[in-house]
Amino acid sequence: MLLLALDTATPAVTVALHDGTDVVASSSQVDARRHGELLLPAVDRVLVEAGTRLDAVTGIVVGIGPGPYTGLRVGLMTADTFGLALGVPVHGLCTLDGLAYASDLDVPFVVATDARRKEVYWARYADSRTRVTDPAVDRPAEIADAVAGLPAVGAGALLYPDTFPQAHEPEHVSAAALASLAAGKLAAGEELPPPRPLYLRRPDAQVPKNYKVVTPK
Repeated sequence: MLLLALDTATPAVTVALHDGTDVVASSSQVDARRHGELLLPAVDRVLVEAGTRLDAVTGIVVGIGPGPYTGLRVGLMTADTFGLALGVPVHGLCTLDGLAYASDLDVPFVVATDARRKEVYWARYADSRTRVTDPAVDRPAEIADAVAGLPAVGAGALLYPDTFPQAHEPEHVSAAALASLAAGKLAAGEELPPPRPLYLRRPDAQVPKNYKVVTPK
């Protein structure tokens, strides 16, 4: 097994290789505006660090969000392209699950990432491997009762301390954690989600209403 994992659902552009036993190389950069520019060089860097080639990869794991439309689709389209070119399976994995796994918590807690618009993407966990609610997007004040008293991880939790007073790192997802979680699930025979995006809301970019038609009749 040689899994290539990547995620662009948060401001982090993160890539890792996992050989079925451990992470052999990883790279993470935080830049919310340069996902498309940074992702492929990160893949190249990880392959060089591991001393291998892209055609040695046996599977792709990609974070499916939830996340903003523009950033999220960079990782998903890249994963699909690699899968088609290499003829290997492409697996999805919830980005929040990767953050939860990296926390290594064994008590109930919350993962929350920044959804912009003064909202967070969030879910509750029984422990670092067990999600107990579906991912959702809400204003922090609207979920204060649901998360009261629980530790929290993620950039969204750190951004709203009034709602998440017990917030701490990790702030962003790492492909290393995503790869390790996926490798364990695959080894155990678990089925991973398809590589389809969890947007949870409509994209920010919209077709203007009542725009003037300028094409000739």
